[in-house]
Amino acid sequence: MAAYLCPPAVIHGEHAVKTSQIVAEVSDRHAHAAWAPRIDGIAASTGIETRGWMLPLETTVAPGNDSGLRTIGVEPAQQALTRDGFTQQDVDRVVAALETIPAPQTVQERTAPAWEAVQSYGERAARGALQSAGLDASDVDCLITSHSTTPALPGLDIALANKLPLRNDVMLLPATQWACIAGTRSLALAADLVAADPDRVVLVVIAEALSTTYQPADDTLESLIVRLLFADTAVAAVVTGRPRLESILRLDAAWHHTLPGTQDLHRLETRADGTHFVMDRRGPRAVQETVTAMWDWLRVRHQDSPGSWHPDVLLAHPGGTRVLEYMEQTMPETWPGGLLDYSRDSYTSGNRGGAAVFDILRRAHDAGQQKPGNRAVLYAAAPGLTATALEGEWL
Repeated sequence: MAAYLCPPAVIHGEHAVKTSQIVAEVSDRHAHAAWAPRIDGIAASTGIETRGWMLPLETTVAPGNDSGLRTIGVEPAQQALTRDGFTQQDVDRVVAALETIPAPQTVQERTAPAWEAVQSYGERAARGALQSAGLDASDVDCLITSHSTTPALPGLDIALANKLPLRNDVMLLPATQWACIAGTRSLALAADLVAADPDRVVLVVIAEALSTTYQPADDTLESLIVRLLFADTAVAAVVTGRPRLESILRLDAAWHHTLPGTQDLHRLETRADGTHFVMDRRGPRAVQETVTAMWDWLRVRHQDSPGSWHPDVLLAHPGGTRVLEYMEQTMPETWPGGLLDYSRDSYTSGNRGGAAVFDILRRAHDAGQQKPGNRAVLYAAAPGLTATALEGEWL
């Protein structure tokens, strides 16, 4: 399967949003929510103090451009008030008051600026990845993209094909619904593509504006947690079928696993006010099942050296600290400690969804502690519930 990965480019959201800002905004808006007395403790438990967003918090929570009468219209409101016996003077007064009440942002008002940001950030990441690989846009033979939180048609693949620009014969493979698994699964696909043609150059670009799931009117505990967790990031990397001077990791094997009957545990829903990420408390336990299955895959893969083999680094995006803890608890006792340090470091500034594994890989690369021959395992799980892992060797 050998495929060669060049250093990924990572573009973090440029607007720093502090947890204290989110707590203040939510507390003011939902002062009487059942979880309101516990909000400080809930926020602290995430371990995240600041996350980067593509757009500022003020833009996310701003009212829409229309008034509270947008849905029913002025004329129907006037007619209804008149039928109820209001005088014309009272009707005019009530309608004037209602017109001063701002309406929530529409789906278009929320999504349009985020989609523009996703394209811009994606382009910056793509150019950075090509520069790190010592290549030009004209060298790309295939483009794999993912952006789950800003639905658009045409998507990020077409946008980048025009912005970079790419050759007219480049194979475009958009994978919008990969979500949190986009990092590992795109690399697995890229590895298959270069295995079929070792001279092929594959560019992977993932750009996620997860802040679009921040829904101000939603007063559920799950929505509060979503507000606190997510960060916006664009990442990109080049995968080739032959080693380059710039290559940092060789990918040797891939593993996929899907749990039946778990499609409703975590999901993205589009409602009247926009995109909501719905979380289920059973989710972490299901993700843990995929971790156990991954350990089994690695155990079988290295059954000829069960006592001596171990990864030197784990680049894992399981979605939360609970699964990271579970991973550590279920590792063989002979494995060294600190394998998940880069994963934990990434998580302290937010859950990056599909961009997370590339961010974690970049942190490991920049630390300069990995030696040629070190073994790496990349892992991610996503709504579905589905998981993909890869094993490789540091170059």
